[in-house]
Formats: sequence, structure tokens, C-alpha cells
Amino acid sequence: MDGTQAPGEEAETPSAIPPEELERLTDDIIAALKTVYDPEIPVDVYELGLIYKVDVSDDRDVKVEMTLTAPGCPVAGQMPEWVADAVRTVEGVNDVDVDMVFDPPWDPSRMSDEARVALNMY
Repeated sequence: MDGTQAPGEEAETPSAIPPEELERLTDDIIAALKTVYDPEIPVDVYELGLIYKVDVSDDRDVKVEMTLTAPGCPVAGQMPEWVADAVRTVEGVNDVDVDMVFDPPWDPSRMSDEARVALNMY
């Protein structure tokens, strides 16, 4: 798939989506992801570092790779659907697929500074 990647990753091939639209889609997808919270932690899934990768295809299909803070998380079955529902609200997104991955395993080093402050872990 072409399009946006998580911060620090290189795109494999240029997107057929105009750069301005891709930038807007990326910003809007991130904003949508920030509306999804782990019910046990008062921080959104994006700032927690649970989103490993976001790809936007030339057809504007979005594929998200995410993880959980722990494989036995009580909302493991619901969280991917919450993420997919949030991304589907973004104007211009066609279809959304969320894959749950556990490699590499999540650890607190993946959290943003904002998440660390919210959890008093600075």
C-alpha cells in the first residue's frame, strides 16, 4: 500500500493521492485515532504508542497496524473496531482494516511525552 506511515517510516512508493490531500488525510486520521481511549488508561491509543503503522492506499483505503498494552487486555476484541470506526469518520476514507499485532510487544517507551505527563511518568 502507498501513503502515510507512522512517524519515522519511509514511504515505499509515492502516493497517487495529491500531497495536500494526503497531508489532510494524515492529519485527520491522527485526530480520529486520538479520540479512541483505552478504558483503563486516560490516554488515547495514538499517544500511548499503540498505533504502529497507518497506510493509505491510492484508493483511499486505510490499513492500521496496532497493538495493546497487554495481550490479555479486557477490550482486545473491541479496540480494533473502535479504531476502525474512528478512522471511518474521516472524510475521503474509503475502507478501513485494522490488524492487531504483538510484535514488537508494546512497552512504555512507545508513549509520547504528552502521554507520560498525563500518566505522571515523566
